[in-house]
Amino acid sequence: MNEIGGYMELEYYHLPMLHEAAIALNCGRNCLAYLLEARKISKIALPYFLCDAVRNVCYLYGVEVRYYHITEEFIPEYIVLEPGEWIYVVNYYGQLTTQQLMLLSDQYEHIIVDQAHAYFMPPVIGADTLYTCRKFFGVPDGAFLYTDSFLNRELAVDKSFERMKVLLGRFEESASEFYKEYVNNEQHFDSEPVKQMSKLTNNLLHSIDYTEVKRQRSENYAYLAEKLGTLNSLTLRNVQGAYAYPLLLQNASVIRERLIKEKVYIPILWPNVLKDSAGNTLEYHLAKNILPLPCDQRYDKKDMDYFIRLLLSD
Repeated sequence: MNEIGGYMELEYYHLPMLHEAAIALNCGRNCLAYLLEARKISKIALPYFLCDAVRNVCYLYGVEVRYYHITEEFIPEYIVLEPGEWIYVVNYYGQLTTQQLMLLSDQYEHIIVDQAHAYFMPPVIGADTLYTCRKFFGVPDGAFLYTDSFLNRELAVDKSFERMKVLLGRFEESASEFYKEYVNNEQHFDSEPVKQMSKLTNNLLHSIDYTEVKRQRSENYAYLAEKLGTLNSLTLRNVQGAYAYPLLLQNASVIRERLIKEKVYIPILWPNVLKDSAGNTLEYHLAKNILPLPCDQRYDKKDMDYFIRLLLSD
């Protein structure tokens, strides 16, 4: 029986949610885990330039893994898939167009497209496509999966109220004060089984003005591109609703450390690549020297100007 009365809880939101038609799961790596189980995948080709969480999911499911290189344009170098083998393609910083992804889908019979950096791009027709929510919004869990292969077992619903402290804490205090809890939350997903998205996150995602978020991210990205494009060793396309602006510089590590002192936090997205790849590889160079500059909906042009001044100061 439902409770009636008592104290008020969080409001229920009813705005349209992006990716409403997809399978709503608890995290991006479990979108892959879902596919490994549903499609009975036994072999997969992963890019060297990738978070080790993806590799670890494959190992957990006993999947045979091999690796391929990408080009400077973030396009997979051509490989011939073995019978029954799948390829995992990442749309880094949203730099691959829908047309490019469609061509890859036509080229490879078995393909998974990771749109973790491209939340506002549509799913790829004919390809299993996954998205993650926490890179774009202040939610405690959440991912979406487009596929026509489904598990024939019922999934538990995740519960996220205990993971809200880090989000609520940063809302009222500083990020550094809650960083340790943020790391603990991230590590929690390393061992979290495949579950449905939490009721809490699903509700929060129905509260977002996606048009406004996309506009703000797009404008910030375009402004950074205009001001910093001549310094950037990458040739980039314009991205709508961008995840971040990837600035490739030779002295990125020096700039990153200097910005930290100014309380500007620019991560190395995949530090595992620095351990796993040789120092003369493109993947090592990209992992070490790309500064993924924030351009999200929390900021406007004034913030971008302040950030650029810090970035360019000696």
